[in-house]
Amino acid sequence: MNLYKLLLKPIFFLFPPEKAHNFTVFLLKMTLAIPVVNWLFRKSFLVKDKRLERQVFGLTFRNPVGLAAGFDKDGKYYKAMSALGFGFIEIGTVTPVGQDGNPQPRLFRLPKDEALINRMGFNNEGVGAMLGRLKKGHPKNLIVGGNIGKNKATPNKEAIRDYSICFEALFPYVDYFAVNISSPNTPGLRELQEKEPLTALLSHLQNLNNQKPVPKPILLKIAPDLTNEQLDDILEIVQDTKLDGIIATNTTIERSGLKISDLEIKNIGNGGLSGKPVRERSTEVIRYLYEKSGGKMVIIGVGGIASAADAIEKLDAGAVLVQVYSGIVFEGPGLVKRINKALLAR
Repeated sequence: MNLYKLLLKPIFFLFPPEKAHNFTVFLLKMTLAIPVVNWLFRKSFLVKDKRLERQVFGLTFRNPVGLAAGFDKDGKYYKAMSALGFGFIEIGTVTPVGQDGNPQPRLFRLPKDEALINRMGFNNEGVGAMLGRLKKGHPKNLIVGGNIGKNKATPNKEAIRDYSICFEALFPYVDYFAVNISSPNTPGLRELQEKEPLTALLSHLQNLNNQKPVPKPILLKIAPDLTNEQLDDILEIVQDTKLDGIIATNTTIERSGLKISDLEIKNIGNGGLSGKPVRERSTEVIRYLYEKSGGKMVIIGVGGIASAADAIEKLDAGAVLVQVYSGIVFEGPGLVKRINKALLAR
């Protein structure tokens, strides 16, 4: 029985999505600060089994199920969320300077589609605030990724500076980096996915990385709305710059096939769609990248994972790890355990 869907979800869904999210994670953090409760959560949600471990780009993941970026934008809650059984947690997207993001309301539920639309706009407190929290250390055996972006006010021609600031600041404290150039909610950001600016950005970050005594994995997070020709360019750039992998995919601007009415969609307005409607396209992108790279590209699969079967679909398509976000909202935290149990059953 899914107690979350039966008892908690109906209550949470009475409130506006952003308020419900903020309240839920704050409550979870406060509750898990009690040692015995923290222990009980870990006993309930964490599946410990050596067969779930994954060795990927030099890191050991205790299991292949991660929390996608966007859930914990400021690194406030990753310690509490680690008690829910995740193998890794990606925090951010963080920018050099704190910014409010887009005006509210900016997060919308589509219950009939089990989906979300957001136009948050990289709202975060800035890399300095995140740094203060990361310096306190993170839970043992938990991989933490840093998802980095640029400020809204920074023109694309100066984007390299913003990504570099975040990279240098977070380098000592995260295990890997995700370069986010695929959010649809920062004006002009997706233009950085074009060949010339993307090559320049990734080459610069790799140069910084290679100057370190021990470089860290850098991955590129891409949109599901790219054509096959654009995906070919992405593959070429990632291989030429010797990036460690790709996170596929971010949210989509596509709206076809939704159960929600056209009028409701119009009233919601712009934003990135996540959840079940993006599952199929995300898997298509993963499979395409995997096959075109001859199985050599390291891919983290994310997009529409709402069940163990969805996660396995991503892994079968060529992903080595998966991430969830919207699925947690609609299915509850037990989703992580169900995925790991299903993987062991295989």
